[in-house]
Amino acid sequence: MRQLTVDCHVHLTAPEVIAAVERYRGMDHYFNLLTSSPKNKFATAEDTIAEMDRAGIDVAVVFGFAFKDMGLCQETNNYVMAMTKRYTGRFIGLACVNPLAGGLEAELERCRAGGLAGVGELFPEGQGFDLARQEDMGELAGLCSELQWPVLVHLNEPVGHFYPGKTKTTLPQACTFAENNPKLKIILAHWGGGLWVYELMPELKRTLANVYYDTAASPFLYTPVIYQAVKAAGVLDKILLGSDFPLLSPQRYLEDLAASGLPDAEIASVKGLNATRIFGMQTS
Repeated sequence: MRQLTVDCHVHLTAPEVIAAVERYRGMDHYFNLLTSSPKNKFATAEDTIAEMDRAGIDVAVVFGFAFKDMGLCQETNNYVMAMTKRYTGRFIGLACVNPLAGGLEAELERCRAGGLAGVGELFPEGQGFDLARQEDMGELAGLCSELQWPVLVHLNEPVGHFYPGKTKTTLPQACTFAENNPKLKIILAHWGGGLWVYELMPELKRTLANVYYDTAASPFLYTPVIYQAVKAAGVLDKILLGSDFPLLSPQRYLEDLAASGLPDAEIASVKGLNATRIFGMQTS
């Protein structure tokens, strides 16, 4: 059985959006905030496949931008569905939706029929919802639980330097989201803002049983010692390689993993085994 290397956090942008980026910036405040950063980059499906091949990534979990407006989300979903079909076996696509929008169930069903396999990356602050309010999250969580779909949510560390996209969504809100929806598989981006530390508390270990954490933006935030820290906390089996490409190449993360001091079997878990379990991927 061959070990897959899986990048669980990759942003795709349709060529039409890149060509008309100023128009889209004018339609969504959060999109404008993130894409106006000097560090921002865009990647089409073809750009992503080329980078995957360079870095040795077998499969990427890909998604568009989670706009506040559901119509714009549908546009991004159209591109992700088309590219997931074009690059069968290389991409697992996630759907972008606004949990507060009308037509949520219909859009999730459309995306399921179109070959997508989860939801994300959602932006609580940018899209205007509160993770801790079940009135905001209950419908989405229930539908995704029925579909056995994971939901990927943006979450950042509450301390340290500011950067575009560092929001005020709190760790308690994320914890309440997990507590309210125990059957839902949740992936918290960017190491979950450090929420994994609290899995050392037995009560939160139970609350966060279905919560996973990706490594997106890790080289900007942490040294490779973080991999030893999550091992010591007993959550290494919940860590997913995620590059945030095109912000960074997945190669940067593979270098950090190689420098982490973890044995090969544990590196293999982060590189892909954990992801294949969550997404039900075939590895042979």
